[in-house]
Amino acid sequence: MKSTQAFKSIGVIGGGAWGTALASLCAANGIPTTIWAREEQVVRTINDRHENTEYLPDVPLPAPLKAVGSLSMAAENEALLFVVPAQFARTAFAELRSAAGDRQQPVALCSKGIERDTGLLMTEVLSAVWPEALPAVLSGPSFARDVAMGLPTAVTLACADEELGKRWMATIGAPHFRPYLSDDLTGAELGGAVKNVLAIAAGVVAGQGMGESARAALIARGFSEFQRLGVALGAEAQTMAGLSGLGDLILTASSPQSRNMSLGIELGKGRSLDDVLASRNSVSEGVATAGAIHALAEKAGIDAPICAAVAELVSGSRNVDDIIAALLARPFTTEA
Repeated sequence: MKSTQAFKSIGVIGGGAWGTALASLCAANGIPTTIWAREEQVVRTINDRHENTEYLPDVPLPAPLKAVGSLSMAAENEALLFVVPAQFARTAFAELRSAAGDRQQPVALCSKGIERDTGLLMTEVLSAVWPEALPAVLSGPSFARDVAMGLPTAVTLACADEELGKRWMATIGAPHFRPYLSDDLTGAELGGAVKNVLAIAAGVVAGQGMGESARAALIARGFSEFQRLGVALGAEAQTMAGLSGLGDLILTASSPQSRNMSLGIELGKGRSLDDVLASRNSVSEGVATAGAIHALAEKAGIDAPICAAVAELVSGSRNVDDIIAALLARPFTTEA
């Protein structure tokens, strides 16, 4: 794989913490990299100060990294890393397709979520809006700051075309950032989406002071839920148990550094969802994804009580105390 040629240039679509970390990674690998950000301040500080002061402060970025406010300029690169939040992806895909024309451009999807209104995975949205794009999925246990600081990280890189996958590996791979190749895009996407929902639940457990034993049980039972759902939707059980599934769940449901777990902690303490969201400048994808996951599980006939509980919580249809009481009152059953 080392002999595979990396992409000649990379455009990173999304100037948040994760997009900035990935752009820094590519630029540090010596690949000409352009990052698109909507906010003028983000573009300015990356170009002038080599730092994203808004979303990834106090992390130095490679001097060659270039930030732009024009989506079409970023789309001029050979391949794209797409890091726009899932609920805004459809519009961004349409703009990128307009800029790229009919070109078969490689696009690695790095956002973790499901389109709320349609229940579609990001690869499905991409296929519907920009059919010429060549999709890959990058997912796994990776905090943006860890990656940007060069701390060891391993992720899943899912791509149906093995040679294209190898090019992505040659582009983003580094001694401290280890991508493992897979052809299971559905599994990689679902793991990244469902773990955010379960992380909210784990945060509620922490916020309620229910103890580490309860959180461990929630992670294990939550994993059982999304493994059943993933297999029902065509994913491989091995993917669900890998980096983009269980690995990402362990990270996201174990650290308050996770946006979704930290949101759950505040909900568990009794704060309202609107209040928590109003105090943040970043997106907690699990909020928008919970209802979509619940709908997918119901359609597939999969029992997913934890995901259903989070969907009820973020929709405001039930409060924390009632949801916890209902979960703890469920009948005893077999583990399998």
